[in-house]
This record gives sequence, structure tokens and C-alpha cells, in this order.
Amino acid sequence: MVNVELTRLIENMEKVIIGKTDTVKLLIVGLLTNGHILIEDVPGLGKTMLALSLAKSINADFKRIQFTPDLLPTDVTGGFVYSPKTGEFDFRKGPVFTNILLADEINRTTPRTQSALLESMQEYKVSVEGKTFPVPQPFMVVATQNPIEYMGTYPLPEAQIDRFLMKINMGYLRTEEEIKVVSEQKMVHPVEDLKAVMDLDRVLKFQEDVKKIDVSSHILKYIVNMVSATREREDVKLGASPRASISLMKASSAWALLEGRDYVIPDDVVNLLPWVLKHRIILQPRALIAEKTPEFVISELLKQTPIP
Repeated sequence: MVNVELTRLIENMEKVIIGKTDTVKLLIVGLLTNGHILIEDVPGLGKTMLALSLAKSINADFKRIQFTPDLLPTDVTGGFVYSPKTGEFDFRKGPVFTNILLADEINRTTPRTQSALLESMQEYKVSVEGKTFPVPQPFMVVATQNPIEYMGTYPLPEAQIDRFLMKINMGYLRTEEEIKVVSEQKMVHPVEDLKAVMDLDRVLKFQEDVKKIDVSSHILKYIVNMVSATREREDVKLGASPRASISLMKASSAWALLEGRDYVIPDDVVNLLPWVLKHRIILQPRALIAEKTPEFVISELLKQTPIP
């Protein structure tokens, strides 16, 4: 039996995001695990609206940063500003101090500015000039990037991309779904009228519930076997790290909660495996020449690894 409250959250977001139930659920998995999501897709498919609809549905603070080449680290974290009234330097918080941060086109800014997010994504705090400030809870980064245009972009380093729980995509709508989207925006965008169906305290409670989901030793072994197998293939230059195993375990637990179970089953792992692993696998040059993809490698591993 599916979780009623979380089903209501999904249905509320689908008032804005049409025909993308699985994508909506994957974003909520990120929220339930206090994880971060990277969305890679072409412009105009609703990546921003996906993040905004989640924020409005849980009454969360939402901020958006348009990442550009001239963006500075302090534009993300904030910094100390001199106050004439007190004669002292006061810390002015940047947009990273929010519940849901949309890092739009994150690969268009320099590595120096990209790295300004590293500490907040891993340790949920920001250090500026020797002082540390915690970010609000829950905290989630939803980053987007365009897979087509590479001119003037800076690919995310492996250390940062590994901090994303999952890499997902939106995909195009079917004809009837696109007709519905177009007609509903004739007067006003549906997100403008979207109401909250959950508060942040309830979200934090669900995050604790995810930690209580039972993951059997057989499932844990299956997760580790799948992840470690990516490091043993000849066509893979760099496989997934133990952080991927942890991410897969957490994501599978959150998916089980969405489905109304207090335990993880193999199908939970299988369903989430591509989204958790594909951005963590770097292929050998000869594999790229042969037009192999991380998704192909994952599908091969699924065929070769016995399901418990």
C-alpha cells in the first residue's frame, strides 16, 4: 500500500509537471534522503518548474542561482560586509542558505565557483573566513545542465558530480500531454496557484523514517556487488565509489517508503540503479569509440549479477 501523504505530494506536483510521475518520484527520493539531484536535459522541458513545484508543495524556502562565467563563490555562499553603523563586518548570507537551491546550468560557471557548493552538499554547512554557518534543514541542491551546448561550459569535476545522489532527465512529452501543458498555461502558469500539502517538519520526520527502513544483508550484498562490479570491467576507466553504494542503499530505502513498505526489495535497487550509477562511471576511450554508454554498462551488469 502506497504512502498516502507522499502520494498526495506526488499528485500535487503533477498539477504542474504533467506526464512525469517517475521523474517526480525520483526528485522526492532525493528530498527524503537529504540528497542532491542533477537534472541533465535540453532547455524548455520543465527542470526549473520541477524544483519549484516541490518547494511550493512542502512550503520550503526556494532560491535560484543562474550560474554564469562571471559568478563568484561569494555570490553563492555570501560573505562579510562592512557595516557603517557598528563599525564591524557582518556576515551576509548567500542564496545557498535555503531549503531547496536550484543551481541552474551549473556547468556554465568556473570550477572555482562550482566548488563553493561542495561543503554545503557534503557537510551541510558553509565556511567563510574561518567561521562556519549551518545551512537550513532540510537542504537540497537541484542542479541542471544542458547536454547539447558545451561552448563556454566547465564540466563538473568527478569529486563534485559524485556528491549528487542521482542524475535524472525529464524527456519530451507525448502529444496529448504537451497539448494539456500548453492549454493550461494560456492564462497563468499552474505553479502560481500551487498550494503546500506538507510542511518541513513532516519532511524531516519522513527523512527519519527512511533511516528506519529495513535493508536485509542479502540486499546490501547485492548493492555492493553491483557497485563494485563497475570497477572490474575493462571498458570502464573509473567505476563507482563506496559513496555510490551508500547512495543506492539510501535511495532504495526512500523508494520503499514511497511504495508504503518498511523494507527494501530487489526491484527497488534495480529501478534506481541506473539513476544512481550512470554519472559515476567513466568509460575507457576505446569504449566511447565503440559508442558504449554508462547505461549500457549498467544494463550488462544487471544481466550478469544474480538478483537475491
